[in-house]
Amino acid sequence: MEKLLENHIYTGTVEGYSSEGLGIVRLEGTVVFVPQAIRGETIDLKITKVMKTCAAGKIVKIKNPSTERAKPECPYFGKCGGCDFQHMSYAEELWAKRQRVQDALTRLGGTDLQVEEILGAKDPAHYRNKSQYPVGADGAIGFFQARTHKVVPIDRCLIQSEVSDKTAKAVGDWMKRYNVSAYDERTGKGLVRHIYVRVNKKGESLCCVIANGKQFPREPELAAFIRAAAPRTVSVVLNTNTAKSNVILGDKYRTIWGQDFLMDTLCGLTFKLSVPSFYQVNRDQAEVLYGKALEFAGLTGEETVLDLYCGTGTITLCLAKQAKRAIGAEIVPPAIEDAKENAARNGIGNAEFFCGDAADIAAKLEGEGLRPDVITVDPPRKGLAPEVIASVAGMRPNRVVYVSCDPATLGRDIKIFENLGYKAVRAVAVDMFPGTRHVETIVLLQRETL
Repeated sequence: MEKLLENHIYTGTVEGYSSEGLGIVRLEGTVVFVPQAIRGETIDLKITKVMKTCAAGKIVKIKNPSTERAKPECPYFGKCGGCDFQHMSYAEELWAKRQRVQDALTRLGGTDLQVEEILGAKDPAHYRNKSQYPVGADGAIGFFQARTHKVVPIDRCLIQSEVSDKTAKAVGDWMKRYNVSAYDERTGKGLVRHIYVRVNKKGESLCCVIANGKQFPREPELAAFIRAAAPRTVSVVLNTNTAKSNVILGDKYRTIWGQDFLMDTLCGLTFKLSVPSFYQVNRDQAEVLYGKALEFAGLTGEETVLDLYCGTGTITLCLAKQAKRAIGAEIVPPAIEDAKENAARNGIGNAEFFCGDAADIAAKLEGEGLRPDVITVDPPRKGLAPEVIASVAGMRPNRVVYVSCDPATLGRDIKIFENLGYKAVRAVAVDMFPGTRHVETIVLLQRETL
């Protein structure tokens, strides 16, 4: 096996995709990751970096372009780090995502379970109902270049809503008009760090501007600029974040204009959303996701269900409509307050909510002898801590419905569950994030000894 040489050109065939959406080519026994390559294509590629176990390359020439290759509609593709699959058809993107989930279940989960299907979006454009625009030290507003903190200025994004883009531009215009400084993460100086926009089904929006300080100059003018650009704005909020970190939101909020929340409807229920509340960014696909989660839960109306990482109570309240009792747990206090209000607003009296770390809440409920029939979990990308899995298994539910946004940690966790007596019996992928490498998965785990 010869070692690959940097800056040399080789010819190879693209076999598939990495978890980051890169094409995979094998040369001299080495895996080479190639951006914007498509399965089945034979390409000439230049080796850009050789590492211990793999290499990186870039396309020099495509000898036989795939029929799935598409011309990117976004002018920023390849510069902005937001999207990964603009160079291929949506059908091929769905294939890549389904295969990513399957690989994780097989290699990391050690299971022969097959992904039944991937549920694609009816409209893969402009689906995001939450947008977070970093502001560069030079005042540029857009999104980070891949693997950097360099902000690529963007006027119009194909996956954000038009209202969000107009709102972000309005904040930029206000900054220029009144000479408001942008935050410089190298020096810790400057004021505006991020622009956060939420949009509901009706087109109403909430804007939160994250600042390295407790107030802005010309706050009434800021609200006026935003409302002129997005007339259906219902809220302009200031969030203070003075920490030298990559965390976007601080923990202090002040309403500059309007209310401090946004209302939205999902699965026939009405939800109140404050800025820090977790809510799926693709509303239409969230309904698909939750519908499948309910199917996996298999409720008859007599069950007690526990929903860990419940956010504003979206899944919990959907479960409550078909269960005898539903319990939600979440670590973010404002989200729990929203969840309680959402239950009352929707006339759901059989749901209750606890605020705290998932591991602590699960251990507490297990210690109190709670024996739910079904437990649902929807953790962040890092997946479940081992102690959470142990507490979930210790409560001996008949079924666990695992909603995951990261196939790798999902695979890791279902292997741990299997060692504790829970076997993965069904898996479905849902494309919540068209254009990007991210994919959502729902897995049903069944207790093996009833």
